[in-house]
Amino acid sequence: MRSLKEDTAMISVTGISKSFGEKKVLDEISMTIGDGEIFGLLGPSGAGKTTLIRVLTGQLKFEEGAAMINGKDVRKLTGADKKQFGVMMDDFGLYERLTCYQNLRVFADIYGVGDAEISTVLKEVKLEDSEKKEVKKLSKGMKERLRLARALLAHPQVLFLDEPTSGLDPQTSSEIHEIIRKRKDAGTIIFLTTHNMTEAEKLCDHLVLLNEGKIVEKGAPKELCLRYDHQKSIELVTTKGETISLQMDRENAEKTSSQIAEFLKEGKLSTIHSKEPNLETVFMELTGRKLEV
Repeated sequence: MRSLKEDTAMISVTGISKSFGEKKVLDEISMTIGDGEIFGLLGPSGAGKTTLIRVLTGQLKFEEGAAMINGKDVRKLTGADKKQFGVMMDDFGLYERLTCYQNLRVFADIYGVGDAEISTVLKEVKLEDSEKKEVKKLSKGMKERLRLARALLAHPQVLFLDEPTSGLDPQTSSEIHEIIRKRKDAGTIIFLTTHNMTEAEKLCDHLVLLNEGKIVEKGAPKELCLRYDHQKSIELVTTKGETISLQMDRENAEKTSSQIAEFLKEGKLSTIHSKEPNLETVFMELTGRKLEV
């Protein structure tokens, strides 16, 4: 497998379908991921996000389609190929009775990296002061940072992160986001799954909206929201306590502006708020579902 930093390296998925029994979990999924970008797979629990990671990392076979990483079929990945991946998943368990250092030592031996790399990555995830602490004594946030450290240990060229901040407090999430950005800046391809709209908007260069195994929309976060400009509205609260919602997209802007001016002129307006489309409202329009379910 060539280095993913050569040429125009990318991940390419074409028409991938995967079923468990009669249930189709992935339905003709196609996407392309460029070198050195954060790509987001955004969707609620059960949408098929984790299954796609398992397919791309060679953990699951699929029935139809093709998936390539830097021109190599994921069905033909060797052990050496997979060492170029960093994978952070909830069910990739930690050894509870071992210390942080000892957990990483196990995988350092597999990857063929030394003690210096363990120290470096523990410092990167801010666990250097806890290297001798047993995993069973760690908080949830610390355990997630240790899982991330394990994924980063061998300087992976592709980093697969499955809901890396799920259930974490804002500060820990922010710290993990910063680590992800730095790895991206160093040229790592990052494949991120999340149901968190804010996380996707903050981190992702491009993303796919996934619902029940199907892609319902794709693009850069800002471009996606602009595409649904018709959702833009102005919410007025009158002096009588009535709430009025007015469309503020391009077609209705002039009419809405006149209505607001009239309310102001008559002294009937108490408050005014603008409501912009976001990934949550776009997803709801397309699927009738919320992201965080």
